[in-house]
Amino acid sequence: MRRLLLALPFALLPLAVAHAHDDHDHDHAHGSLGAHEHGVAKLNVVVDGNTLELGLDSPAMNLVGFEHAASTDADKAKVSAARQQLEQPLKLFGLAQGAGCAEENQELESPLFEASDKPAHGHQHADVDAHYQLTCANPDKLTGIDLAPLFKTFPQTQKITVQLIGPHGQKGVDATPAKAVVEF
Repeated sequence: MRRLLLALPFALLPLAVAHAHDDHDHDHAHGSLGAHEHGVAKLNVVVDGNTLELGLDSPAMNLVGFEHAASTDADKAKVSAARQQLEQPLKLFGLAQGAGCAEENQELESPLFEASDKPAHGHQHADVDAHYQLTCANPDKLTGIDLAPLFKTFPQTQKITVQLIGPHGQKGVDATPAKAVVEF
């Protein structure tokens, strides 16, 4: 499933380097390409034939409001609720209904999803990685992706850096709640 998404960072590396040099607010301590920044998530989108692959990488803070191992019932409930929401990509990512996209596969990974009785050593900055593969009956109807449902579901997410490879080439854009639609 990850064959296309794994190639994406290499294909878009020139864009990322150019963006990093243009970004005057980048984090000198952590480096601009690998920084873990609360409120900011990354989304890789690949459209290849009738396959749509999405890879979301977000600090757990954006999704559950904390990054430590869930030890209280309230924290465990937040992690469980976030996981249930992440398990429904067609509700998080707005796609043209005419494209007829259906989920084929998904993988969710995070130290927070592991058993809470194990201490989360070295995960002070826990991330959540979600990978989705969808098959679209009419991929020509995919003209963009609306991230408004994701911003609404996880309001602590203020910006999503999108890297896209689609039928019209590749591009990188920043989506915000006010500008949530990314055209392919």
